[in-house]
Amino acid sequence: MPDPRTPSYATRTPLHEQHLDGFGTVRVLPLNAAEDAGVIHRWVSEERAAFWGMTELTRDQVEAVYAHMETLDTHHARLVVKDGEPVALLQTYEPGADRVSECYDVEPGDIGVHLLLAPAGARGARPGWTAALAGALMAYVLLGLDRTRIVVDPDIGNEKAIARFLRQGFTAGPAVVLPVVDLPDVHLPEKKAQLAFLRREVAFPA
Repeated sequence: MPDPRTPSYATRTPLHEQHLDGFGTVRVLPLNAAEDAGVIHRWVSEERAAFWGMTELTRDQVEAVYAHMETLDTHHARLVVKDGEPVALLQTYEPGADRVSECYDVEPGDIGVHLLLAPAGARGARPGWTAALAGALMAYVLLGLDRTRIVVDPDIGNEKAIARFLRQGFTAGPAVVLPVVDLPDVHLPEKKAQLAFLRREVAFPA
């Protein structure tokens, strides 16, 4: 009998699907905590993902985190697949229901985004690869979800992520301190973050 936790990417109905010439087909899938915990655990366990804050978690703990997220209406996790292979973890959230709302003035139409890219793999870095993938994800978030502005809050020390967002057209906002969250189901330590914003008309001018 097949393992019920084996990922079944091809059988999931995508939330967004986009073919990019010279790049491939990008599909945004609902994340299945039980099936996808293995691949997500491999990604978040690497030192390169230290800013994600999950390097010490076991596979089962990772599954529990995303199983809890599946119960929320305000925070969502998505697995991004390119040509059938998982390449990123995308999390979206309502800023008004998140601690970031204590650090900036939330506008109607705002949506928060966290993005974790998979390791480059044996082929190493590929020029233009991240920009192409990010373009498809911005189309999903801003057009597919009909939002007017993305807000991101990378760790102030994550210079690579900050630079990547700015290259994608984001405008830097203030450096802020996200407060501690200490709830029965969620604990998040204080975080020094660099806010950045991307408006739909900038990403997709008429």
